[in-house]
Amino acid sequence: MLSTSENNNMKMEPATLSSPTKHPLRNQWTLWYLDNDRNKSWEEKQNEVSTFDTVEDFWNLYNMIKYASELQPGNDYSLFKNNIRPMWEDAANANGGRWILSMTQQQLGNLDDLWLNVMLCLIGECLEYSDDINGAVVSIRPRTVRISIWTADSNNQDAIVGIGLILKQYLQLPSDIEMYYGKHEDTANKVTNKSLSLHV
Repeated sequence: MLSTSENNNMKMEPATLSSPTKHPLRNQWTLWYLDNDRNKSWEEKQNEVSTFDTVEDFWNLYNMIKYASELQPGNDYSLFKNNIRPMWEDAANANGGRWILSMTQQQLGNLDDLWLNVMLCLIGECLEYSDDINGAVVSIRPRTVRISIWTADSNNQDAIVGIGLILKQYLQLPSDIEMYYGKHEDTANKVTNKSLSLHV
């Protein structure tokens, strides 16, 4: 043990901790939450939760929010590239469409794992046509859950088919789930038109 005099002669250097390097993503992403308030317009229901551009910031956000399975019926989570709103009226979405997976609770399995894998696929740019993807939405409804992956250009058939096939393989969905693609303009005009369909 040091004596008092020896202790007084010691110089205490400030501790320095090197800050860990974060891992940047190719794009900035924003998580949105749709609050099912019937007194608000669709745009007013959308709440911007947080924007992130590193792997670590994504996990920090994911660990602070409710799981998709904990959302009430009528609510959504949306994950979109920054500055793109999760609505087909947004200029970046207007000419696009979406791959849709519509599942009952019996078909679903683990919703939280499925939604997490969709988000990781998007932010990790794991698809060949990642530049054509604007975002994804998980919609909780009383009897079904719907996950949709939004594309920028509904006329780019190569990108649409490529995205659908890779998603089918990557997500490893149950065999009784159908994936189908619809254009946003058909949604706007209330037309039911499944442009493409893939049986998983």
